[in-house]
Amino acid sequence: MIFPEELLSDGHEDAVIAGWRMWSAVGSMSLCVAMLIASEFMPVSLLTPIAADLGATAGMAGQAISISGLFAVVTSLFIATIAGRIDRRHLLMGLTGLMLASLILIAEASSFGMLMIARAVLGMVVGGFWALATATIMRLVPKDAVPKTLGAMYTGNALATTFAAPIGSYLGGIIGWRGVFWALVPIVVLNLIWQWISLPSMPPQTANPVGKVFGLLQRRNVAFAMAGVMLSFAGAFGVFTYMRPFLEAYTRVSVPQLSLLLLAMGGAGFVGTYGATALLERHLYSLLRLLPLALGVVTIGLLSVGHVLWGVAAMLIAWGTLNSAIPVSWSAWLAKGISDEPESGGGLIVAAIQLSIMLGAAFGGLLLDHISIAATLIGGAVLLVLASLIIGNGDRIRSSVGANGQAVNPLR
Repeated sequence: MIFPEELLSDGHEDAVIAGWRMWSAVGSMSLCVAMLIASEFMPVSLLTPIAADLGATAGMAGQAISISGLFAVVTSLFIATIAGRIDRRHLLMGLTGLMLASLILIAEASSFGMLMIARAVLGMVVGGFWALATATIMRLVPKDAVPKTLGAMYTGNALATTFAAPIGSYLGGIIGWRGVFWALVPIVVLNLIWQWISLPSMPPQTANPVGKVFGLLQRRNVAFAMAGVMLSFAGAFGVFTYMRPFLEAYTRVSVPQLSLLLLAMGGAGFVGTYGATALLERHLYSLLRLLPLALGVVTIGLLSVGHVLWGVAAMLIAWGTLNSAIPVSWSAWLAKGISDEPESGGGLIVAAIQLSIMLGAAFGGLLLDHISIAATLIGGAVLLVLASLIIGNGDRIRSSVGANGQAVNPLR
């Protein structure tokens, strides 16, 4: 659907939607983000009933949840090639349609294998959508509005992260875990209709072979940035994944206290997302350096006050605030650091994030099983500090592409 009378040129042959239609398109993407996050993380709070109903162990059900990450990595690497052949509007709607199919498959799953297939489909949507998100925003809005728009899109992320698990747990006790996923279906249908109405036609611009994605690593700034991304997310998720065992073992919270603490940590994500959005334009590189460092310090702070409930609550709010600011900051970096190849760059950074989440969770679990929960938090903090050191003052990750679109400082 094209609205020619309302399209403006941004000087880079990209369509910019005027007025309310521009923000309507952004709103449809923000809702899609919220649904993706809810679909991805809601099973965590429903793990026990899902395992019992499908005749699987909790560990097996956990594997079904983590398999989405594997498919997200693969899809994020290939989606740029697909995007080079298909209108972006149709591709995004197709991904939303796949999310709808995965939710129905999960709700109707009669076996563990069917659940695995449904989660794999969802992983494809996660990898594909996130890889294209920043590049799509760059085509929808004027250049100076990109940071603000990314912040608006990530509001959907913060919203779902805050409420998905608590709502899923609550509704699961009333309508069952299958009913929870059926409840998401009409929302995704409405999102699909919204996308059909609001998203403009965005024809493919250039071919993006898979080799181009890995070729970006030859650029010095991209190589350092990917190292910083992986250390930041591995450290954060190496801690986040095992926050419940820490709170139960160290702070000895009750189930209601646990729910409130996790809700407070998730709610703090709104503050982090809003704060990062306000600072991105002038302080992007400072944020990328200081956020993982501060998150590492707060992680160690959790250990130091681990036996004091109010102290843990304060640290968790700080932890949630800092952690939520990291993804939106790296998305803003993508718009600057690989501005000439946003589709391929998006695929590369999403693959790095998904892979680091898997590796970080495995690293934290290894430390937990063989040493202690304290070792898990310390290990995560070390990775976060290393991320800050890799990024340095930001010079290493600044764009190395000149005005002619060629890399002027390739990695040597």
